[in-house]
Amino acid sequence: MADRFRLTIAQLNPTMGDLAGNAAQAKDAWEQAKAAGADMVALPEMFIAGYNAQDLPMKHAFTLDCMAAVKALAEDCADGPSLGIGCPWVEGTELYNAYIICRGGKMVTQVFKHHLPNYNVFDELRIFDSGPIGGPYAVGNTRIGSPICEDAWYEDVAETLAETGAEFLLVPNGSPYFRNKYETRLNKMIARVVETGLPLIYLNMVGGQDDQIFDGGSFVLNPHGAVALQLPVFEEAIAHVDLERTEDGWRALEGDFTTHPDAMEQDYHAMVLALRDYCRKTGFGKVLLGMSGGVDSALVATIAVDALGAENVRCVMLPSEYTSEHSLEDAKACAENLGCHYDFVPITPGRDAITETLAPLFEGRDADLTEENIQSRLRGLLLMAMSNKFGEMLLTTGNKSEVAVGYATIYGDMSGGYNPIKDLYKTRVFDICRWRNANARPWMMGPEAAPIPERIITKPPSAELRDDQKDSDSLPDYPVLDGILQILVDDDGSIADCVAAGYDRADAKKVEHLLYISEYKRFQSAPGARLSKRAFWLDRRYPIVNRWRDPS
Repeated sequence: MADRFRLTIAQLNPTMGDLAGNAAQAKDAWEQAKAAGADMVALPEMFIAGYNAQDLPMKHAFTLDCMAAVKALAEDCADGPSLGIGCPWVEGTELYNAYIICRGGKMVTQVFKHHLPNYNVFDELRIFDSGPIGGPYAVGNTRIGSPICEDAWYEDVAETLAETGAEFLLVPNGSPYFRNKYETRLNKMIARVVETGLPLIYLNMVGGQDDQIFDGGSFVLNPHGAVALQLPVFEEAIAHVDLERTEDGWRALEGDFTTHPDAMEQDYHAMVLALRDYCRKTGFGKVLLGMSGGVDSALVATIAVDALGAENVRCVMLPSEYTSEHSLEDAKACAENLGCHYDFVPITPGRDAITETLAPLFEGRDADLTEENIQSRLRGLLLMAMSNKFGEMLLTTGNKSEVAVGYATIYGDMSGGYNPIKDLYKTRVFDICRWRNANARPWMMGPEAAPIPERIITKPPSAELRDDQKDSDSLPDYPVLDGILQILVDDDGSIADCVAAGYDRADAKKVEHLLYISEYKRFQSAPGARLSKRAFWLDRRYPIVNRWRDPS
């Protein structure tokens, strides 16, 4: 009986639906495992397809193609270590989220996911069938149990595997990021090793997929919860895990331990990776955005340069007579600091033409929000025209506070293909700007020196659509607004909860009203990086037509 087992874990970045590309990544990891003398190489959950595939596996032809790709991969990896890889799987009339074990050129074992998540961004219960709780599979004479992702969040699957002879647990995951999620994962997995007395290898994928970001951070635990290995977050990595049989059972030998950065840096890295992967995986090499001289567009421009490089980012100032001199100066200074292309396109001639066209219809009516929104929508039209002409994806720049209360113009500054800061409240926008000005990392493609002019961060926010306009004219101050939104959106709380937290009831009711009447805007908004457990889209699903208001 073998006393040592080497497992290669591949924390890699698949592309949804790129079966050949994903298989090539798996083959390369297998080659590295073979060269390292590994007994097995493991890829994450649903790796051959990409994850989160949503309804795509329900398309029968797609799932059959995934199965064929794994069959071909097994044949290519015949002479060397066993290979484990996630794949949608059809068995009779059932559709499973499966983990396939390949050895000797064949697919020898299929493990089916039992617990199907049906919350937050997950709808697996409506897509997949629940598999039975089975026993371990053998690699050589070593027996391995593989609870698939959610299966390891409950005790029954792991305990059954331990009781039926598993010698250690390998958990393949497609676990998306939200702030501080690593601690939740670690606590859940520590519970499993304490209950079973078995080592556990937690393997997570990495990379962006639409709004979701997979942060990696794979780790290895010994019984009693000691961490033997920890991989970086938001980066691909391949590591060899050595396990040794002792008098007390299998134990993982200590390996590399990467310390994870704080939540501020992780949020920023998540936004950079999300945009980089969204562009790479959709085929966009370049982006553009409206550069207003405000903090939101400055941060989006900085994220874009860090993700794609300055040569692939176009910043466009679209001023009117309401644009302040300091906004003109700040926008240009930020673009120059970042080293990206800068265009100056005044909107006054176009706005005058639109005003003249509408004058007969609007005669006798006072100027109001209509005229303000014309400016924003004209900017959206011009930016989309440049996007079409130059083949550059337009980025939108609305933060979570604005997206929540509708302080953004639909078909205006909401126009675009992706919003990197969609899940970032305004107060955190300021914090992230200050963090980026003080920090540079190897994974950033932008400048080391502070890219965002200090005045952009310190001046009062304004849409500059009328004389002397400030955001605080229409909304509570951002610390108050964000505090109320945290309760109503992130915590799903009530008006009474807001009042109990010290906020004025009138402010809370106003914010609640704006939140509900803006649902139709969010329904049509661009996707954006998910950073919290209650991001707008799949995490929070409310009807557009809704007359109910909290009576408390």
